[in-house]
Amino acid sequence: MSEIVTNAADVQAASEEPTPIIFLDDVKVTFKTRTGSLLHPNKVHAVRGLTLKLMPGETIGIVGESGCGKSTTANVMCGLQKPTEGRVFFKGKDVTNRTAADRRTIGRVISVVFQDPATALNARMSVRDQLMDPMIVHKVGDEAYRNQRVNELIEMVGLPESVLDALPGQMSGGQRQRVAIARALALKPDAIIADEPTSALDVSVRAQILNLLMDLKKELNLAMVFISHDIQTVRYISDRIIVMNGGLAVEEGTAEEVFNNPKDEYTRLLLGAAPSLLHPDLGK
Repeated sequence: MSEIVTNAADVQAASEEPTPIIFLDDVKVTFKTRTGSLLHPNKVHAVRGLTLKLMPGETIGIVGESGCGKSTTANVMCGLQKPTEGRVFFKGKDVTNRTAADRRTIGRVISVVFQDPATALNARMSVRDQLMDPMIVHKVGDEAYRNQRVNELIEMVGLPESVLDALPGQMSGGQRQRVAIARALALKPDAIIADEPTSALDVSVRAQILNLLMDLKKELNLAMVFISHDIQTVRYISDRIIVMNGGLAVEEGTAEEVFNNPKDEYTRLLLGAAPSLLHPDLGK
């Protein structure tokens, strides 16, 4: 009898997987264009029936050419875009028709690192104020805590405290992206969505930023969605890769599966057409 109970408990434990941070359930996003007639405008199907789960501590790489729907997918995940069809779950709660309270909660748990740090940062705010701003908006801690957190963040991304009084225009592109990453970590999120975070940087600093993201992921146990058009870059940072083409996820699997045994012709095309600009030892 005890053996039966034990086995039943084992089955139950095995079936209880962690709750996804984000779950997109058959999500579709359609945009109306300015072409066509007034009553029958043309439509662009940016995302076509995507199902995706981001688990705690996992890094998903979304790769594809411009216009394939990867950035729209990221916007749906972080709450910037409402799906036309399908449902969005955040830690098990349906937030498809999200309220203001839902948006605030999601904003504390999911942060975004954008493509161009020059436009993502406020040119008139010092680095100190940029890092403190999310904590002020979400009413996190008192002034002493915020100042301490700012110092922790700037050290975490490998910058000296002297940059805290600088403006973004006084720093290099790589330094600005480090500040943007530090700001994304200000509220201690569970997940970061990095939308082509290295494409606006010089080749010489891309590997440094990728290594920083990988180190932070391990140190803080972060989940991450890494978006890029370079499948070779995605390979080094991702646990799982989703290849998108025309709004569809045409292939999905571990990095090893996608690279060693690509099933879709488009994936094979990407592998052959996008040689990596990174050092071959990166990520080993």
